[in-house]
Amino acid sequence: MTRKRLLSTLFFVVGGIVSAQPAANIAERLARWKTVQMPFHSDGLTARDNQMVDKLVEACRLLNEVYWRQSDSAGLGLYLQTTNPQVKQLLNINGSRWDLIDSKPFFGTDPLPPGRDLYPHDLTRAQIEQYVKQHPAEKAAIYSGTTVVKRQGDKLIATPYHEEFKFLLALMAKNLRDAAALSDDAAFANFLRLRADALLSDDYYKSDLAWVDLKDPKVDIIFAPYETYLDDVLGVKTSYGASILIRNDAETKKLSVYQQYVPKIQEALPLAAADRPSKAGQPTPMEVMDAPYRAGDLRYGYQAVADNLPNDPRIHQEKGTKKIFFNNFMDARVNNVILPISKRLMPANQTSKVSAEAFMATVVMHEICHGLGPAYSRVSGKQIDIREAIGPTYGGLEEAKADVVGMFGLKWLVDQKVLTKIPLDEYYASYVASIFRTVRFGTGEAHGKAEMMEFNYLLESKALSFAGGRYAVDFAKMPVALAQLAKELLEIEATGDRIRGEKWFAKYGSMPAELQKVLDTTKDIPVDVSPVFSFPDNLR
Repeated sequence: MTRKRLLSTLFFVVGGIVSAQPAANIAERLARWKTVQMPFHSDGLTARDNQMVDKLVEACRLLNEVYWRQSDSAGLGLYLQTTNPQVKQLLNINGSRWDLIDSKPFFGTDPLPPGRDLYPHDLTRAQIEQYVKQHPAEKAAIYSGTTVVKRQGDKLIATPYHEEFKFLLALMAKNLRDAAALSDDAAFANFLRLRADALLSDDYYKSDLAWVDLKDPKVDIIFAPYETYLDDVLGVKTSYGASILIRNDAETKKLSVYQQYVPKIQEALPLAAADRPSKAGQPTPMEVMDAPYRAGDLRYGYQAVADNLPNDPRIHQEKGTKKIFFNNFMDARVNNVILPISKRLMPANQTSKVSAEAFMATVVMHEICHGLGPAYSRVSGKQIDIREAIGPTYGGLEEAKADVVGMFGLKWLVDQKVLTKIPLDEYYASYVASIFRTVRFGTGEAHGKAEMMEFNYLLESKALSFAGGRYAVDFAKMPVALAQLAKELLEIEATGDRIRGEKWFAKYGSMPAELQKVLDTTKDIPVDVSPVFSFPDNLR
């Protein structure tokens, strides 16, 4: 059976036929994305390395198919059947029938389900909470990050991912084991075998430990259901994401200055000591990598320039996290989006302070600070996973915490004379320029929600001001405003106060009319990049 026939068969089992017409403004939606080539540079790789990469690519392609079944199984069928090249291209950008900028359909009229295909489309959080009160023994399975929830009569059934997607996961596991057999790095080969086992059990703990322990891998891979961006019902269901990584050794070495100060930044946070578990003695692996191929939640919509993984709080306490910076995506974002938009929306004397190097530093600190602050929420005297405690607001809250605590940490490093090359004002200017880039992506996505809130808070605090169609930074007021905001966000996570978090984002989460007006003048500047890889996508 051909791959396309196999996909079509699977689609008709899980999806349904989509019969509708594309939206009239589909060309306008496409124009917001800049197509950028992401070539595969195999310099320094052996013939066996290249064979291994081919196996990893095939595993990523299979993972991509699973992601579509989590995101929009009917959209997958549409992708396979449509003869409209513009619809196919938008599907390939968004990974669903909904535009991730405004959460509206670009094909048909179906509203975006808050839990995508991870739950019945009409199931609400309130209904789930009522159900688990009546069936407490079923809560763990329903709230698991690796189950799909379905209805069976009056019951809710939680099916583990390794059962729901068994066929595709088995193929993925085989490809990972085949890649392991080709690897000359014993530790990486061991990780691939452990990750293959994890795919078939949904237990990623052991393989996550092995992944964080890898020492300077020449080839690496992100390959797991990690993030919860698809889940706006409970905020806990993970979606599969993958990226092949090729090490940039020269750029990686530049990160060593940050690594040694992570424990001290944790100690300096504006948060009670009981909620600041020590990071002393924990490794802080950081890698600058090129990403020649992505799949799943790393492939669609917002194009991450960095990642901080794993998300398991047990790994955070025992090992810390791995920070990965995607060099090719970083360059594409700065050159195609951040620099052009800063010149349009900021005063000339502040635009001149925006730089790729300062932006890189803000991204580095953002990823470091995903792993700082509380590891758990304190709720009624118990430790609760922060995701579960906060619920659907968690994605935006955590992204905002990483942004703001990252800027707090950058000031600390400058004050301690650890970073001396770039003045603090350049970090602030580059941070604000990045906010403009992100809020153009809309407030329906976690990063957009986060930075819209940050923008409004800074405006209220007079750290930003608006005049003559441009936003100016008050560099003297930024440190105080960011420290106060960092304290608020850290305390929401530490206390697990869902209502406090929801009220905070409700207060600061809306797009101001004046900001929307000036953003409308930037429509000729891409919202983000749409990568084109050397390896063909599996769905084409």
